[in-house]
Amino acid sequence: MSQITPKSKQRILDLQSFWGSWSAHRKIFAIALPMIISNIAAPLLGLVDTAIIGHLPDAIYLSAVALGAMVVSFIFLLAIFLRMTTTGEIARAFGREAPEEQRQISLHALTFAIALGVILFLLTPLLLELAWWLIAPSDDLQTYASSYISIRMWAAPAALINLVVLGVLLGRQQSRRAMILVIFANAVNVIADVILIIGLDMNVAGAAWASVTAEVSTALLGLYLIRNVLNLGQSWLLQRRYFSRFLGMNRDVFLRSLILQLCMATMTGYAARFGDIYVAVNAVLMQFLMLISLGLDGIAYAVEALAGAAVGRQRRDEVKYWLRLTLLWSILFSVAYSLIFWLAGDGVVRLLTDLPLVISTAQQYLPWIYVLPLLGHWSYYFDGVFIGLGYTRAMRDTMAISALVVFVPLWQFAVVWFNNENANHGLWLALSAFLLARGVSQWLYLRYWANPFAPATT
Repeated sequence: MSQITPKSKQRILDLQSFWGSWSAHRKIFAIALPMIISNIAAPLLGLVDTAIIGHLPDAIYLSAVALGAMVVSFIFLLAIFLRMTTTGEIARAFGREAPEEQRQISLHALTFAIALGVILFLLTPLLLELAWWLIAPSDDLQTYASSYISIRMWAAPAALINLVVLGVLLGRQQSRRAMILVIFANAVNVIADVILIIGLDMNVAGAAWASVTAEVSTALLGLYLIRNVLNLGQSWLLQRRYFSRFLGMNRDVFLRSLILQLCMATMTGYAARFGDIYVAVNAVLMQFLMLISLGLDGIAYAVEALAGAAVGRQRRDEVKYWLRLTLLWSILFSVAYSLIFWLAGDGVVRLLTDLPLVISTAQQYLPWIYVLPLLGHWSYYFDGVFIGLGYTRAMRDTMAISALVVFVPLWQFAVVWFNNENANHGLWLALSAFLLARGVSQWLYLRYWANPFAPATT
């Protein structure tokens, strides 16, 4: 009869503690804190562009970069499934201590990312036509934004490679390396922005080429950081069964991302119908949302990696343990974000632009920013849970329900019943309710329909 060792006994006591042990919280922050720091810095790829362009004499430059960045982000973030499913799969393989499986997952994901990136670049003219048919901006705004998008799409393969690399690093709980990667990208982007926009007076084109430089440089560094996982000294044999599995996993996450990005794109794209000034205002305010979402995702990344590894080790008690502790931190961070934006929101707006009309109009919408972390943190947290457990179909279904039942009706209600000025408040109401609905629907699924220890990818 086996005896319980002191180490095993301590582990059992830790798992039974509601608040968790100090070592468990340190483990969470070993993953989450570097990603919170880097994810707060990550929006600089768009925020630095916004800040520098926002200080140029004409608001058309700010609107063009905002609209162009929105379209590019929409396209690239449709491929966010590359990061998400790679993290989940790598985390479970990491928990099983299966290095060859991690290698195969990484190689097939990178191959898919490069192929998809090339396809997106070739489809740039078609994507532009579709974007302007949907958004219908003014002629001048369309001209500048088209230039920005066409340049940014040169980096499509590199941008998708970066998603896979981040997925590998996070799944292996190497968040410090992921942080280095993100900080490096932002440093390159800042330097290139200063040189191209301020030094060479390239305006919108300079902002685009700065981001391209950052994406490509980061992809090269990222491949170097995961070189031991890839182990390219061995033969690189692609297998149909891996691609079939990869495509199957990503189908539902792609649809989930498509719905999410359509809702987010509406905030900037549809605002063009109210006037160019609202495009600029929403572009500035959406930078707050990026800070909120990417900061809260730091906790989500932790639950992806820790719960996923626990699933790989077949430990039900650990899965529930990590879900509980990371939820506590998600709540705390959402409160902190709300307080910070309440105290410093106006100052952040003035840092992003010195255009008086943009500042005065943006101030009217700051109360929405104060409550967004409290309403939205649930959806970001549960995204991490669903990725760690492998519930991709549930992610798709809950996203669709939240968009069709909450976001679209509230958005259309605002368009029909309010004038242009108040209709933009309606957009922010629709977004806030949408984020809350996502969290509620995901919680209901886990509470009443899911078996937390029976992950499914289809």
